[in-house]
Amino acid sequence: MHKFIYLILILFIAACKTDKDAEESASNIEDTTAFQKKLKIEDPNYALEPEAKDYALKWVEYITAQNEVNKLETATINEVKNNAGAIAQIMESLKNSVPDSLKSVAVEARLNVVNTKAQLLKQYSSRQDPDAEDIAETTKELHLEFNNLKLQMNELFLKTLEEFEKELDDFEREEREQDSI
Repeated sequence: MHKFIYLILILFIAACKTDKDAEESASNIEDTTAFQKKLKIEDPNYALEPEAKDYALKWVEYITAQNEVNKLETATINEVKNNAGAIAQIMESLKNSVPDSLKSVAVEARLNVVNTKAQLLKQYSSRQDPDAEDIAETTKELHLEFNNLKLQMNELFLKTLEEFEKELDDFEREEREQDSI
């Protein structure tokens, strides 16, 4: 009789283990599928104004960061997860290497935000059980914040109202001179 009870107990434990393995396997398949999805980054990619671009092209860390951000637009979540450490290191380097010509409170604030998003991305990717949705969302936020950095860099080179008025006056004067000829 004891042998029969032991046999039933062993069969019950084995059946529970099989159910648990099947659940874990289904979960892993879902995770794999989630990580193979391409990112859907819908934010427009802003261009730098010519003045800002001149300075940015001399800033190696910026060019490297821009290339990484461009790669995010066509990456899968798994690719981002695997590159998160490098992205975080690049953004940290970007933050620590701002040229004097681009130093301003606003640009440095944007750089801090970009670096924070990159560090969060690294943290989410390094988890024991990473969540594809967290990685995807943080990647989209990083892309957006990098675009905001570019907008802030452009604003450094916007003309003041006085400069704009002077340019407009010069333009009007040149037109009058050409009309009189």
